[in-house]
Amino acid sequence: MKKIQMVDLQSQYKDIKEKVDVSVINIMENASFINGPSVKSFQKNLENYLNIKHVIPCANGTDALQIAMMGLSLKPGDEVITADFTFAATVEVISLLNLTPVLVDVDLETFNIDCDKIKKAITSKTKAIVPVHLFGQSANMEEIMKIADENNLFVIEDNAQAIGSEYEFSSGEKVKTGTIGNIGTTSFFPSKNLGCFGDGGALFTNDDDLAHAIRGIVNHGMYKRYHHDVVGVNSRLDSIQAAVLNVKIPYLDSYNKARQNAARAYTDALKNIEGLITPKAGKKCTQICENCDCHVFHQYTIRILNNKRDSLAKYLSDLNIPFGIYYPIPLHKQKAYLDSRYNENDFFNTNLLSEQVISLPMHSELELDQINFICEKINSFLK
Repeated sequence: MKKIQMVDLQSQYKDIKEKVDVSVINIMENASFINGPSVKSFQKNLENYLNIKHVIPCANGTDALQIAMMGLSLKPGDEVITADFTFAATVEVISLLNLTPVLVDVDLETFNIDCDKIKKAITSKTKAIVPVHLFGQSANMEEIMKIADENNLFVIEDNAQAIGSEYEFSSGEKVKTGTIGNIGTTSFFPSKNLGCFGDGGALFTNDDDLAHAIRGIVNHGMYKRYHHDVVGVNSRLDSIQAAVLNVKIPYLDSYNKARQNAARAYTDALKNIEGLITPKAGKKCTQICENCDCHVFHQYTIRILNNKRDSLAKYLSDLNIPFGIYYPIPLHKQKAYLDSRYNENDFFNTNLLSEQVISLPMHSELELDQINFICEKINSFLK
């Protein structure tokens, strides 16, 4: 059995090494390091993949969120609703822009933002909702868009963990996550389902005017060199990272299928273990379906009951089995985001999940014997 890794980027690289090396060396030789042909090519390739009019590459996923809010002309004091159970980048950019973050609880089964809690959090100052498609699974975008339409709110999709995931509307229409709201954002951090070899990100929109605004913001507010029409930032996807992503994007669906297959194997091996809850995949799914892409498993996250999560984590660590705890401290409890407005009773699910969740190794190169070994050890610990 190969050494188990949380993410096996080396093996993934070996499979595409020749293509990646040629693409990167080509950039070295032609010195097109910034906004070169590979960036423009990747932009078009991602637009085609997502079936969206505009992709604007940028330096990283956090920048993408900040630029999205700048592009929507949100003003200091405007309230932005987002999930309490997620990575800090989502709320970080809200605070950096002097907007007001409004954190709400999540659904216990999907880990995604609770739409009923969104409704209760809306005030006259609310201007936007930021659903996070956590761990690779789409939030309930049909309901979120309905809430947004009824209250004249913007929707910014944080798609950093779910690129390639699809959301199915009640009509049967399926669309890629990140393309439903006013703006979608993503990260190409190396461990992501579509990852580069450094930092990278992008924004997506079908709105021509919004796309124009964002293109200026990412490049110092310039549409013409040395003409600064808007306040901008320096946030560009460099050509080498775009070259890597151009090689990888044709493999994205197969990478996601491999993750789904690994998730299915995990669930089959763990489903009858008492005190353990395997992840649900989709609002209509009772299992991980072979014909459904509602969950692309950036993480395979289980819940450990009876206050045994931390002791299981130590047990796995002693066996050199990697794991992740995403996220051990809710955002509303983080020192940087403490707020007297929050009532602890409003975050029951988030608080519970922060004590129960543990993510198992998940990547496109995961092998069945590795999964079986991990599950056997978990079963031995919990039985």
